[in-house]
Amino acid sequence: MDTSRNDLLGEIAADAALERSDFLVQSTEQFRRFLDANKSRIDALGGLTLIDEDPDYLSIAPDLTFRSRTRYIDDLTGEWTSETEVIETAAELIELYNPADLYTAFAEAARDAAGLGQEPTAAPDMLESAGIGVDESMPPGGGADPYAAAADDWAAAQPAPLDADDDEIAAQRLYDLALEFQERSQRAESRLLEQFEEASSLLTARIGDLIINDDDDERLTLTASGAFSAEVLTEEENEWRRLDTADQLVEYYDPTDVFGDLADALAEGYPSIAPELTAAADAANGTGGEAAAEDGGEDAPRA
Repeated sequence: MDTSRNDLLGEIAADAALERSDFLVQSTEQFRRFLDANKSRIDALGGLTLIDEDPDYLSIAPDLTFRSRTRYIDDLTGEWTSETEVIETAAELIELYNPADLYTAFAEAARDAAGLGQEPTAAPDMLESAGIGVDESMPPGGGADPYAAAADDWAAAQPAPLDADDDEIAAQRLYDLALEFQERSQRAESRLLEQFEEASSLLTARIGDLIINDDDDERLTLTASGAFSAEVLTEEENEWRRLDTADQLVEYYDPTDVFGDLADALAEGYPSIAPELTAAADAANGTGGEAAAEDGGEDAPRA
């Protein structure tokens, strides 16, 4: 097969994987905000059954953990078997369910629990439920477009672009906006590290503490519990500062660099898991070992 074709397919696969990861991160963060906003309500209700359609079942408990049950035919016995799983984090749930389906399930479960009818699912249904015929609402000569009205409502809820009367005020507002978005970025990055820690805890328990970076001015470790821990030498005070939380880590580390350095450390500790990297390193050492060693100095893990 043409090598260039494989390269193109590989790049498509890599981009798709990155987009999927980004989608999961954003969807998880949005779903977590939804749960936090409704935590007291769910607790007061004692939980909700979200999906109860044989063979699928999903419920949420007052502590915001989920119970999922699936039924399948056992190939050995030929009988139906049920499995119940406790899903403790939003990240796990988003891996298993489409976020749009989850929000729909919450909406329908709440309406059922309240004894209300099903919510209209299309524009004609919405209009009819309000006692308005489709022909009445949109006469041939014109009339209000419900889709345009919905778009207008959404646009009205969005923050208006900032403006200023002179360049100094504009600079001040732009400065404040930059800091605000920096905080947003750090919160998103912090949550990304936390999600990785949650997903990796069982794996790191088998491997134990793994040193990612150990330089003169920093030490970064992925501990056996799945948590990142670091110490950095601050420039201002020239003192060592310990970083034990994701919020602290993102002040000094870019998650992209952390994950890349972690992958490099694993490949170095377990050469068999990334043979292509080992082969490339051997080839580099064979053609210019000293130059490769010099280039792999302080920032060796990051090319």
